[in-house]
Amino acid sequence: MKTEPDQRPVKTSTQERRTVAERHASRLVIVPNSRPGIGDVITDTRSPRLIPGVEAEPFVQWPDDRGTFGELFRFGSEGVARDFAGSQANRIQVSITTSYPGVIKAIHYHFEQTDLWVPVKGMFQVFLCDLRDNSPACGRINTLYIGELRPWKLRIAPGIAHGYKILGPEPAQLVYATDRYYNPDDEGRIPFDDPDINYDWTTHPR
Repeated sequence: MKTEPDQRPVKTSTQERRTVAERHASRLVIVPNSRPGIGDVITDTRSPRLIPGVEAEPFVQWPDDRGTFGELFRFGSEGVARDFAGSQANRIQVSITTSYPGVIKAIHYHFEQTDLWVPVKGMFQVFLCDLRDNSPACGRINTLYIGELRPWKLRIAPGIAHGYKILGPEPAQLVYATDRYYNPDDEGRIPFDDPDINYDWTTHPR
């Protein structure tokens, strides 16, 4: 599968970066992209172009004559959920959302919350963008096509903007866990069509 070329701009000055939000010592910024694109298309869980702080691993299912069984997360044990452990300060929350065909849910970010995603039905075009001003990958955009045809789990660190578009004619479902209860004060939003991020959500004939 052909991947898009790296579409990060050359950053010659921090003045090019637009501040999204600041909290304590963390600054989240947008690095303007001069042309629309979808960044790096990630087709391997070990891709070196995967944004640091994003992890992917297969979502394995075991089929037999009765149906299938799949294990979502082992909290505090191994894999993407290895350090998810509930405490009085932070409580794990597991949620599910259904989205209809063509729906775009984007763009969200967090200062503290880590997300674990498992698309369990349908296909998702996942958008990721590194907003962390102190990250060597600041401004990098990833696109992942995951779901029933590419069953992956995702871990998304704080400071990485995320969202998705539902592909195909059927509704899709996402199960996701967070390492703390939902806190609206920790969630920020950017318009899906932000002109500086310049992400291309359209499907092009090719």
